[in-house]
Amino acid sequence: MSDTLHTYQETASIGHHAADHHVHAHHKETFITKYIFSQDHKMIAKQFLVTGIIWAIIGGLFSVLFRLQLGFPDQTFPILETFFGKWAEGGRIKPEFYYALTTMHGTVLVFFVLTAGLSGTFANLLIPLQIGARDMASPIMNMLSYWFFFAGSVVMLASLFIETGPASGGWTIYPPLSALGQASEGSKAGMDYWIAGMALFIISQLFGGLNYIATILNMRTKGMSMTRLPLTIWSLLFTAILGVLSFPVLLSGVVLLLFDRHLGTSFYLSDIFIAGQALPNEGGSAILFQHLFWFLGHPEVYIIILPTMGLVSEVMSINARKPIFGYMAMVFSMFGICVLAFLVWAHHMFVTGLNPFLGSVFVLLTLLIAVPSAIKVFNWLTTLWRGNIRFTPAMLFSIGFVSLFISGGLTGIFLGNSTIDIHLHDTMFVIAHFHIVMGVSAFFGMFAGIYHWFPKMFGRYMNNTLGYIHFWVTLVGAYLIFWPMHYQGLAGMPRRYLDKSSWVSFSQFDSLDAMITVVTVLVFAIQLLFVFNFFYSIYKGRRVRSQNPWGATTLEWTTPIRPGHGNWEGEIPEVHRWAYDYGKDGRDFIPQTEPIGEKESSH
Repeated sequence: MSDTLHTYQETASIGHHAADHHVHAHHKETFITKYIFSQDHKMIAKQFLVTGIIWAIIGGLFSVLFRLQLGFPDQTFPILETFFGKWAEGGRIKPEFYYALTTMHGTVLVFFVLTAGLSGTFANLLIPLQIGARDMASPIMNMLSYWFFFAGSVVMLASLFIETGPASGGWTIYPPLSALGQASEGSKAGMDYWIAGMALFIISQLFGGLNYIATILNMRTKGMSMTRLPLTIWSLLFTAILGVLSFPVLLSGVVLLLFDRHLGTSFYLSDIFIAGQALPNEGGSAILFQHLFWFLGHPEVYIIILPTMGLVSEVMSINARKPIFGYMAMVFSMFGICVLAFLVWAHHMFVTGLNPFLGSVFVLLTLLIAVPSAIKVFNWLTTLWRGNIRFTPAMLFSIGFVSLFISGGLTGIFLGNSTIDIHLHDTMFVIAHFHIVMGVSAFFGMFAGIYHWFPKMFGRYMNNTLGYIHFWVTLVGAYLIFWPMHYQGLAGMPRRYLDKSSWVSFSQFDSLDAMITVVTVLVFAIQLLFVFNFFYSIYKGRRVRSQNPWGATTLEWTTPIRPGHGNWEGEIPEVHRWAYDYGKDGRDFIPQTEPIGEKESSH
């Protein structure tokens, strides 16, 4: 029965592809349909990437601004008043503006860059190309996923220009600060913009995620069984499932928050006094919002990191010229991470009065996630072991990803333990941990993907010399910025405080904070060098002359150098083997399209 069903699906798929090819061959595209409202998954990938880069520059600039305050709290910078007016009178950042900067920095980089920019780019680019499909299951829904993301971006960006400023309650927007418009300047209209922008963003993620899942499960070319999928596709599939199951919870949470703000409900409010006057809200709990937020918030960590796991696995195997070590172990470890991601949210709430027994359960579940993570690290290292490694920029960023993932993962063990977390909670230790393991490492995975698949996207190479400079300055800078923060956190230095000068005990870190700020400016500047390299190479980079410049096995390198809408000019290639036949039988690599020889083992 299953064989019959499989054969039917293959036949239907081939027929569908043939019909698609006919449609694409006769479809005339205008400038608007090709570059703006495009339904071609490759163009949508570029739209997500460019929008994500713009957001990354904005979000990174925010961090430079608030690091100036932290590094040099006693100095003034008149240029700040020139650009930000009343928010930086006298050249010093006002407290309200400082919290708005940190709020928008977190929001922008977590959601608009490392979620939408990352998954939107590589899911759109790689899923149809690597599984052998002409496009996504629903190109229209795919186009809408970008435009909802773009609309959310516009709304979020607009909040920067309103009189009361953007949201300033932190990227977690905990109530009651976020629920009461009279609480602060950043709790007024800026918070409504934040909620509206996030709602549009979540709709975009749901459109995209459903499309990715449907495409992977239903539109694989003949011979592309699930166990022959590249790890990039497995990682994007698990990411999409995580997003589809968890984002609606945050959406419902912020809708209830909107009701509390404007309809007089009390989902998150109770026993609130402002200026000595009791508000009428009763029966709600701010802790409820924390449960809803972190039910998305912790899977969000893996929504960000899982795609990069797939990207670096692919880049490592190709550039080590070796098969990926433990393919099935990698798949099952991603599945394990996917399941456990839903069971660990409460470790963010150890200090909210959580029942100690319940806390111990979440400690166990949190520490369990180290097992599949360790399996992946072991397999990456064994893939590199005795490999004939090509140190391209993409490969260096992949190795850097593993280094940062190990560093950040180890410090996560401290925070997963409830007894230690009580001391470290809301200190700079937390900032250092999640920036290394979730922020910087994810950026490294994304950079690896951009350098590696740039030739497929634009038919040119990025400049390698600039790529090497970009890698080394970013790697060293990341450790110089975030590693000292662990020691600040261990000493009890709190996060979210814009001025710690009144604490004598923290004055020992003054010079360290200044150093971190200087390095932050340098690392931000080097990211601008990457942006220059990216856009310059689109038009002036060295042209790609070979259809398969990296000597890879997967299907995207069987398309023309600059494939049109529909990807393959003729029939879609058939797949006969897995994606990691490197260094086999005396050959450098064997494409997935090559039939398995009579005396050859599959893998």
